[in-house]
Amino acid sequence: MKRKTILTYGTLVLGLGLAGYLLWNIFSEYTWSDIVQSVSEIPTANLVAALGYCAASYVCLTGFDWAGVRYVKNDLAYPKIALASFVSLSIGQSVGLAGLSSGGLRYRYYAHWGMNTEDVAKIVLLSGVTVGIGLAMLTGIVMIINPADGAEVLRVNEATVLAIGVACLATVAGYLALAKFARAPVRVRKWTFQMPPLRLALAQVVIGTVNFALVAAALREVMAAASDVSYLKAATAYVLANVAIIVTHAPGGLGVLEATVRHVMGDQASIGSLVAFRVIYFFIPLAIGIPVALVTEAIFRARKASAASLPKAGTAA
Repeated sequence: MKRKTILTYGTLVLGLGLAGYLLWNIFSEYTWSDIVQSVSEIPTANLVAALGYCAASYVCLTGFDWAGVRYVKNDLAYPKIALASFVSLSIGQSVGLAGLSSGGLRYRYYAHWGMNTEDVAKIVLLSGVTVGIGLAMLTGIVMIINPADGAEVLRVNEATVLAIGVACLATVAGYLALAKFARAPVRVRKWTFQMPPLRLALAQVVIGTVNFALVAAALREVMAAASDVSYLKAATAYVLANVAIIVTHAPGGLGVLEATVRHVMGDQASIGSLVAFRVIYFFIPLAIGIPVALVTEAIFRARKASAASLPKAGTAA
């Protein structure tokens, strides 16, 4: 077995172990009836609003792929891009190791539509960069506007939190500067990479930031049922949870997201709100994405079989 494969599976096992421990630590003090009652206390209006924000987030996520497809100078129609994005991310975000799981699904779709391996790799890479840029932008905004909560959670002074916020925004500004001025391509083995044009880089910043802001809004909605939760504090909790997820590689952030949000929000994050958020943002899209993936796979196979059965040019029918 290759070292890279061992490392991948090892990371997955460690992530699952950590997720299991954190979930046990969070849920062990509750009975099933406690959890059901806590979820039922969330008003329908809040749940509907959270669903709306999450749906808008998945629309934003299609913009990640749109930017990647345009980066490789392909004019693939948006509905196809949206299909590939939703299926790959609705499954990949829950399965974990999204770069591999969603990347493999993206390759299946984009290769079927005529793209080569290099193009798909660039789309996945640019999508990952958009995630990082969006998270850095929202982190910078939250840390600068709401340094008190950041200082409390990180156990540092507010000046340090402000410095972190400024550094995050400076990172985004640096990326845009590179997009504007660093036009020379970089060759990595057989593949050539180049910074996206400034217009596309700006689109990455906007789409990435709006996506994370929408998910934070969904989290705030399910928590607002138990207490008066400010959007900035919910956004702080979500930003820090994402940083923890990136560090731990837990599948779908399982356990890590809940533990981090609970640590930041305290009793404001009821057990029902954590369960509701997990179901709305991860499980419902997964339940939709799997059958869509199966149907499209069946269509792809049927078309391939139909094309193979047609007589080749120059042969008798």
